[in-house]
Amino acid sequence: MKKLITHILIILTFFIIYFLQSNFFTWFNIAGVMPNLFVILLLYIGLFMGNTWGLAYGVLFGFIIDIVIGRNIGITSIVLTITGVLGALFDKNFSKDSRITLMTMVAVTTVIYEVIKYALMYFVLKINPEIAAFIKILLIETIFNVLLTIILYPLMQITGYDIEEKFKGNKLLTRYF
Repeated sequence: MKKLITHILIILTFFIIYFLQSNFFTWFNIAGVMPNLFVILLLYIGLFMGNTWGLAYGVLFGFIIDIVIGRNIGITSIVLTITGVLGALFDKNFSKDSRITLMTMVAVTTVIYEVIKYALMYFVLKINPEIAAFIKILLIETIFNVLLTIILYPLMQITGYDIEEKFKGNKLLTRYF
């Protein structure tokens, strides 16, 4: 039952983030560039819920975004799935306890997300590459995401460890030799 409530809250969070992305951040942007809260959400899911849920929510949320806003169905799904899996990989290799580490994870994930999405759009949609504009947007979006991570870090940490306990359990084994 607790897992079901967690899934409902995550889906509700997705819709709140969608509302923020489509309404609030269109007014509150830096040089016309909005943050990508979906990257932070999927990284959060991958970090605290694991690989399977990062993959599942990446496909689901990406598909919803592609249907509602996307030019081509599948691009956002692929990239958000990669983001969720990256979160699980970061969880295995890095500590989530440090704010700096989490900020670095968000920055790296944002860069990977945008580069892969831009490459897929280039090959699938045959867009003209505008590298200078892309780098400007990438830098601003990365800084914006990192700043939002600094603000949201206490909430992410408190809720994240609660979710991690529900989904992963306490896997610490104490052995005496």
